[in-house]
Amino acid sequence: MKTIATNKKAHFEYFIEEKYEAGIALEGSEVKSVREGSVSLADSFVFFKGNEAYINNMYIKTYVNTSSYKPDEKRARKLLLHKAEIVKLASKVKEKGKTVVPLKIYLDKNLVKVEIALCAGKHNYDKREVIKKRDIERDVRLNTKHINR
Repeated sequence: MKTIATNKKAHFEYFIEEKYEAGIALEGSEVKSVREGSVSLADSFVFFKGNEAYINNMYIKTYVNTSSYKPDEKRARKLLLHKAEIVKLASKVKEKGKTVVPLKIYLDKNLVKVEIALCAGKHNYDKREVIKKRDIERDVRLNTKHINR
């Protein structure tokens, strides 16, 4: 499994509740761009339309050596999930404060996969607590580094 891109912001902005693996429907040259690593998951999210799930705002750079057909870089792309998973996720998203966010995109046996997660939004005081813990850990690491010299 080769990780191509991760959504670092998702772990800071949301509490991760459940993770799912989904395939993604890509067109021609998009697969080559993904293999090159020309992908960004920043500000992307999953929405449900009918009995299908789509990922929106995922940026895939246009492949340089492509022919005349160039798909839109931020178009909505269909996620390949089982119907039961789609129904379960869609019902949970209707609850207040729940959303589905992509965490990472990777290659698994030459197939492009996306790890998505059912998330609950964090409040500002939760985010401040995370920043506080991170600062304390950094200070402890630096102090032990200076003591060991």
